[in-house]
Amino acid sequence: MSKSSPSRMSSARRNAETILSQSQKRQETFKLEQQQAQDATSQKTARLRELRLAKEAADAEAAAAAAAAAPAKRTKVRRTKPSLSTEATTDDGV
Repeated sequence: MSKSSPSRMSSARRNAETILSQSQKRQETFKLEQQQAQDATSQKTARLRELRLAKEAADAEAAAAAAAAAPAKRTKVRRTKPSLSTEATTDDGV
């Protein structure tokens, strides 16, 4: 009985170490995949930011060019209507 016990312990230990190493490998793989996904998201965000900034700059340039090319708008002169109360007093004169 004493002879089977050490071999059983070493077998159990090897089995536990194998399971532990497999678990650690899965964790490392998961962390690597998470880091790759985060890097891909960061690159995509940076690319989209560059595109947005370039579009905003082009839009601002186009708006400035359109404003420079457009003729100045003429403002309308507002004419006031004569009030009826002043005309009535001058016409009656009685």
